[in-house]
Amino acid sequence: MEPYEIFITGYAKLPQGITATELYKVIVVGLIVDKHSGIILDVDCSLVTRVAKEFIKELVVGKNIMDYDEIQNAFKYKYYGSAKKALISAMKTCHEKYKQIIENDPNVDNNH
Repeated sequence: MEPYEIFITGYAKLPQGITATELYKVIVVGLIVDKHSGIILDVDCSLVTRVAKEFIKELVVGKNIMDYDEIQNAFKYKYYGSAKKALISAMKTCHEKYKQIIENDPNVDNNH
């Protein structure tokens, strides 16, 4: 692990009637982010299928967590699973946490 890597999580309630809800009740998204640039380096989530997890990874790895609109649009226009709203909400939580982290860290360049 590099010193600039941070781990951020976001949670959201899942809709009723999907497999992930039966197992977890909430979805969790975990991101490894470059603290200085905001680039998402890796992601995992509590979706059940491997293909769903890989798809989420393709959607967000390499994107900047500060560009939440781009991330939200990726989910909006490319992800049509039942957990869409929950994933968008969990990503929003990660975005907000990252903003708080960089606002409170004097060692981070806040000119994103």
